[in-house]
Amino acid sequence: MPRNLSQTRALFEKAKRFIPRGVNSNFRYWGEEDTLVMRRGAGAYVWDADDNCYVDYRLAFGPIILGHADSRVADRVSEAIRSGTLFAWTTPLEIDVAERITRMTGVDKVRLSNSGTEATMHALRIARAYTGRERFLKFEGQYHGMHDYVLFSTASSPLGALGSPRSPINARTSSGIPHAIDQYVINLPFNDLERLEEVVEACGHELAAVMVEPILGNAAGIMPRPGWLEKIRELCDRYGIVLIFDEVKTGFRIANGGAQEYFGVRADLVTYAKAMGNGFPIAAIGGRDEVMDILEQGGVAHGGTFAGNVVGTAAAAATLEILETEPVIETIFRRGRELMAGVGEILGRAGLPHYITGVPSMFSFILGVEEEPRDFRAYCRGDDALYERLAMALIDRGVMPDSDGREPWFLCYAHDERVIARTLEVFEQAVKAVK
Repeated sequence: MPRNLSQTRALFEKAKRFIPRGVNSNFRYWGEEDTLVMRRGAGAYVWDADDNCYVDYRLAFGPIILGHADSRVADRVSEAIRSGTLFAWTTPLEIDVAERITRMTGVDKVRLSNSGTEATMHALRIARAYTGRERFLKFEGQYHGMHDYVLFSTASSPLGALGSPRSPINARTSSGIPHAIDQYVINLPFNDLERLEEVVEACGHELAAVMVEPILGNAAGIMPRPGWLEKIRELCDRYGIVLIFDEVKTGFRIANGGAQEYFGVRADLVTYAKAMGNGFPIAAIGGRDEVMDILEQGGVAHGGTFAGNVVGTAAAAATLEILETEPVIETIFRRGRELMAGVGEILGRAGLPHYITGVPSMFSFILGVEEEPRDFRAYCRGDDALYERLAMALIDRGVMPDSDGREPWFLCYAHDERVIARTLEVFEQAVKAVK
């Protein structure tokens, strides 16, 4: 039975009168027929404006780690803001959050920000100031936020724009980026050890940073090859390059200590956001003393009127405390493994070639391939059209992944055994429908 979307579509039409395309982020626009308006969320579920209920695997692109509207986080925020929200001075909450981050992740020092974009932008500036160099290296298919320097060869770039893997082209992801910025960024295929070593040996003395998502968070959660992150670390040490782990997605989601803990590789700077506040706006830059201490008045600029605001820091204090004291990640991984196994079984029985990527707390599957994809170019060889049809069939039946296979399925603490069982039941129905 088709969903009733009358109120949703009426609100979307109203939104378009006042907001370009009716959304405040381009990623939320799914076209005239499929863009939704959400009224509320609770635990593992969200409800649209017509009160259609969905099991949520988008989780706001990953921030919801405990579940929507977790009362412990909401109560902490509600209590804190009654004493004020912003003071232009440090608050005890900021100190508490910074201390927890250092304890959980092993970084020496922390500065707070409001978004992943802010965090990666400032991390790149810190790396340039520390090294006295200007160029940096990133990897195709990775998304590091909305600032100009990093909007090249992201997961939104068409394969045909990337050039040869031996000689990649910096593909702009947006109009409005100055042409001169091209010279500061080098893009390489993810997981290509040989090409990485060649390029860094050729121009390592020019590189301020290597910025890397340890897992391809915007390309179906493709994993690093054994030795890949270790090789980046080795090359950065050899040439005095700052290694930046962009852990906006992996931080506090794949382990309490993030990718540094999960893969056993230490970075010089690490950026966090998303899961650290369970949906409230909060981000952080952490790093080694020697690198972070370059931040000083009149030296290296870092600031923000709302950096460390009480709303975000109270949410982070509550969320991180729960992560430290309860088996959140362990539980999510157990349920995620069950879901991944079930998805694989159903696709196998249906005779649909596929490869499941990522880790249990953020995974995906690429249709039309049977070998493990190593980079964004390999992802692009999958059957995106079939994936989208399957995703929309799931959404029609009350299970909501992203319709774009590049975005992983995210799990939270509220996805219990009953939710997983229901998801697999609907998944089997959807596979039969699209096949």
